Amino acid sequence: MTQPLSLAKDQLSSIADALDGAADVARLAPPMLGDATPRTYLLVVQNNAESRASGGIPGALAEISFREGKMTLGAQSSASDIGVMSPPLVVEPEQRQIYSSRIGKFFQDVNLTPDFPTTAATARAMWERKTGNRVDGVISIDPVALSYILEATGPIAISNPDLLSLTNGSNLPTKLNADNVVRTLLSDAYANIEQPKNQDAYFAGVAQEIFGAINGGKGGAKSLVAGIVRATSEGRVLLWSASTQEQDVLAKYPVSGSISGSSISPAQFGIYFNDGTGAKMDYYVKRSVQLIEECEAHGYGRIRVRITSTNTAPTNAATALSSYVTGAGAFGVPAGSVQTNITAYGPVQSNIETALVAGEKTGFAANRHSSRPVGTLTIRLAPGQSQTVEFAFGKIVQHTKPVVAVTPTVQALKDVVLETKSATCAPPA
Repeated sequence: MTQPLSLAKDQLSSIADALDGAADVARLAPPMLGDATPRTYLLVVQNNAESRASGGIPGALAEISFREGKMTLGAQSSASDIGVMSPPLVVEPEQRQIYSSRIGKFFQDVNLTPDFPTTAATARAMWERKTGNRVDGVISIDPVALSYILEATGPIAISNPDLLSLTNGSNLPTKLNADNVVRTLLSDAYANIEQPKNQDAYFAGVAQEIFGAINGGKGGAKSLVAGIVRATSEGRVLLWSASTQEQDVLAKYPVSGSISGSSISPAQFGIYFNDGTGAKMDYYVKRSVQLIEECEAHGYGRIRVRITSTNTAPTNAATALSSYVTGAGAFGVPAGSVQTNITAYGPVQSNIETALVAGEKTGFAANRHSSRPVGTLTIRLAPGQSQTVEFAFGKIVQHTKPVVAVTPTVQALKDVVLETKSATCAPPA
């Protein structure tokens, strides 16, 4: 039996402490990896340089197939090649109210919602409408996850002639490793490759090289699985199956990217970022998210979620960076500035009481999604500028430790999610 299926089965015992559902993985892995019947998935590489709630704007797309555990890459494309859906796909009313009908119209916007099952089902429908090819599910990954994989495989030399032709005469590396792949894909590629279509081709080609190395058996099995587990724990690898039976099992775990159901803690908060610049400036934004617990009367808790964002782009970003990266003001945001729509989710039955920007009370769009309160507001940062936003949530029952999920960014998760400032509240009377 070839490597991917062997990895999923043989390494479970050595990483059982890192997987909440080893038994479920052992049961799902064989059929999902084509042990009996071949499986084909849509692979979506999210580009964190332009934020979307689940990570970044969909960049490279490819079909990835498994037959008896052997992995092959098939048809490749990009989100821009899919075009505009006419008529648009139906978006359920709650999410349409929060994120607009763009989710069902543009592939680039399928993940404006943080709910990956919605994103994946929509992406699958768009792919099948455009290509006529049916897929059995959707797998999402980002360049940071690719860097974890490269830690296991070691450096990979670019061998694809088309990729080499794009790198000729440029400063792009001919070998990719864990230290340079994120910067290469999310920054240097834009400085060295002018045409967006060629940038998409480069993105897709790099993904193909890395997955080819995995399929060729490069890298130790244990370290490769550990890298994938790490990426999954940070929300950088997401998985959806078109099989209802399989999806019901996946929905029990964070890898499903669900915003409701058994994978969600009773005291889980969510902070999600959607780019409003129409560009690739999020590579330069550094963020931190912190939960701050407080006590109220009657034993209920109050939690403030503090989000601090800083635009680290150079002061001359408007001229020093390419217009493709800055957006050149095409959507009303000055070149070099970054506009972000910040969406905050609270636990079921809680309420958002107030929102602050720079310590001042401000208005926000209030909605509900799967019985969770949702608040959205927009900030804009000039180069060098920082801004702190706070959402205050009330009626939090203090029987479960509060946790927060955040949009995966270029930064390491440990640098984004800060330690919770805790308080001990008496139980409600």
